[in-house]
Amino acid sequence: MASTASPNPPTFTNLSSPRPSPLSSSSTTPKLPHLPFPISSSPFPKLTTKITLRSTAPRIIISALKTIESAPITSQDPVPFVSPRPSILVSEKLGEAGIEVLRQFADVDCSYDLSPDDLCDRISRCDALIVRSGTKVTRRVFEAAKGRLKVVGRAGVGIDNVDLVAATEFGCLVVNAPTANTVAAAEHGVALMAAMARNVAQADASMKAGKWQRSKYVGVSLVGKTLAVMGFGKVGSEVARRAKGLGMHVISHDPYAPADRARALGVELVSFDQAIAAADFISLHIPLTPTTNKLFNDETFSKMKKGVRIINVARGGVIDEDALVRALDSGTVAQAALDVFTEEPPPKDSRLVLHENVIVTPHLGASTKEAQEGVAIEIAEAVMGALNGELSATAVNAPMVPPEVLSELAPYVRLAEKLGRLAVQLVAGGDGIKAVKVVYSTARSADDLDTRLLRSMITKGIIEPISDTFINLVNADFIAKQRGLRISEEKAFSESSTDYPVDSIQVRISSVNSKFKSALSEGDSEIRLEGRVKDGIPRLTHVGPFGVDVSLEGNLILCRQIDQPGMIGRVGNILGKYNVNVSFMSVGRTGRGKKGIMAIGVDEEPNKESLEEIGHVQAIEESVFLKL
Repeated sequence: MASTASPNPPTFTNLSSPRPSPLSSSSTTPKLPHLPFPISSSPFPKLTTKITLRSTAPRIIISALKTIESAPITSQDPVPFVSPRPSILVSEKLGEAGIEVLRQFADVDCSYDLSPDDLCDRISRCDALIVRSGTKVTRRVFEAAKGRLKVVGRAGVGIDNVDLVAATEFGCLVVNAPTANTVAAAEHGVALMAAMARNVAQADASMKAGKWQRSKYVGVSLVGKTLAVMGFGKVGSEVARRAKGLGMHVISHDPYAPADRARALGVELVSFDQAIAAADFISLHIPLTPTTNKLFNDETFSKMKKGVRIINVARGGVIDEDALVRALDSGTVAQAALDVFTEEPPPKDSRLVLHENVIVTPHLGASTKEAQEGVAIEIAEAVMGALNGELSATAVNAPMVPPEVLSELAPYVRLAEKLGRLAVQLVAGGDGIKAVKVVYSTARSADDLDTRLLRSMITKGIIEPISDTFINLVNADFIAKQRGLRISEEKAFSESSTDYPVDSIQVRISSVNSKFKSALSEGDSEIRLEGRVKDGIPRLTHVGPFGVDVSLEGNLILCRQIDQPGMIGRVGNILGKYNVNVSFMSVGRTGRGKKGIMAIGVDEEPNKESLEEIGHVQAIEESVFLKL
């Protein structure tokens, strides 16, 4: 992507002239666009008539999804896809509050303890799947879904049981619920640490066996001890906060943690080796990835202080369990408190579980009444939002666009998608679309404009009208690459206000023929369209070299004409004769009595006869009907 305008920037309208604000002056919050597909072709028409901005985080409209297909881009009619209420499969226990949220909008199937084969048999009839940590959502599941599965919701934080690569490839959005169980998991970690330090579980079992062994279960104090928090995310930082309250010295290793956030809690960020060497207690809060799998192994334990104590309420696979048993037997690790295991449930004869210096719980980190209800509601709202076409801040396989950027770009999302949709309809046969160039005119610096969302919506607008593939932020770049569609971007400086991220967006499709030759830039075979946002409404402002001012709503008829009196009335009369309602008319011309473009907004799709009659008007040189 170019970071600055080219030496010969594209022809834009007068950038120094005053123009209306892109956002309505009557609202402090940008209006979110409607769903970027016609309601008639939406998978969930009953769910998409109204979109609201949730208070929890700004959300951006994306489309529902369907199976990826690799046919070349050629013109054909859109394939409608209409479905009744969405179907949601809940494969593990979910709080009743969340189930009730889902049932308001969808048909819910709560089928627990499904085998992998049973899951694959059911998934092709489901639009969404909600799991906890026990269900493995593999590539085989996405293949068995045959393109219908659009959302996977993970009721919790970790997503190592979901194949994110396959989900992205198949255009399936994966969302989780990372906030509702944060406090519960942190509290459980601190509870395990205190119980381990004071031998609570062993002493309890001893007393219930009729024994009184005070001298055997002498513990250690927490105050003054060093706690290494491995992973300073939501849960890790909450554990650190509570440990500070217990009088512990807290250090942490997390290569991505902001230093200022750690300092605010009185936590020192150190290297991995420094953390494990200095700690009296080590609390694990890291995800399970190929990099962290069995991160705590024989080599790691050998670098620890003798007598260290380990707490794990994160993911079982980050510890090599056989190595931990050896470290416990040798005394390198004095005690361990574990809530998670490599295999859940672990084998009944597990040496680790049965070890006298280990206390265990059956993955209870999020198991409080409050957390269970909160997670259920959080994931239910995230899944339903995704099925409604919203992109939640908890999406884990979409590009991480900051919430403030999502909110700021909201009015421009529809503009980008509409320009792509218009441009592809102007292409006339040939070898299809191979290269698209997008030029963003902006007063901001090149590094101060995140265009990923806009690029994905342009891709959506270009591909969806000529295929049965649904595009969103998750799979836009993947599908464009799969189809051999090269999308380049350029940022051209304009002398407009920096209060708005984009002044105009220009879409160019090169090396193609056009159904409307006036859309070609002068002297070459490049379709060129430009648009802006005015008062929160996307508007078409340039067609080829012609300036227009057209609201991108409904349907559009473009006519190239010789400028003369009576043209608007003549075309209007023809449409009226065929009972086609006109919503607006706009004329852009190069000069008085010269050629110009008439843009006509219509509510209904004109029949063939009415379009032919318009084309036969003597002063009209060409015309085209475009569906928006």
